[in-house]
Amino acid sequence: MGNEPTTTTVNGTTQPAATDLESGGVSVIVERWKKEDLLEKCSLGSRVFAFFFSFLTLLIMATNIHGDWRDFYHYEEYRYVLVVAILSTSYACLQSWRQIHKLGTNKDLFSWPNSEAVDYGGDQIAAYLLLSAASAAIPLTNRMRQGSDNVFTDASAAAISMAFFAFLCFSISSLISGYRLCNQSYI
Repeated sequence: MGNEPTTTTVNGTTQPAATDLESGGVSVIVERWKKEDLLEKCSLGSRVFAFFFSFLTLLIMATNIHGDWRDFYHYEEYRYVLVVAILSTSYACLQSWRQIHKLGTNKDLFSWPNSEAVDYGGDQIAAYLLLSAASAAIPLTNRMRQGSDNVFTDASAAAISMAFFAFLCFSISSLISGYRLCNQSYI
């Protein structure tokens, strides 16, 4: 009784109603679209925040010049942080721009079969580089703070903290990219 299709009237014509299977198929597709849209927005949000924190790392480290021994370019660990900040800022900016364009126009700038794998790999590389740069600079900053705690060491610690926050954002983006890579539709 409850599974029998009924008829509906639309614009004066009688049409058979959708069966449970047909309406269930449509709702599954709509739910998938909603989930993909949410993942796209979360990915964009994490990349925008990654750009913000990477840019702060770049800005703080590049302006960490206070004369004599208190210049970042005298220390290779801090130069490494700066180079990684430049790379991660560039990558996050390009990826954010690509995703904003995709959300706005519904067209991807670069459409190739392995784009999900490239997104995942790029996010992984950026996250790894940021974490390695932060972990390379932490011991140097701690040693310097034991001798004297000043504006130079405070700025270095702030840049390292921003690099770590950028790492967290890229890690979230990498999780989303990995999920999308494993669940992509080939239809």
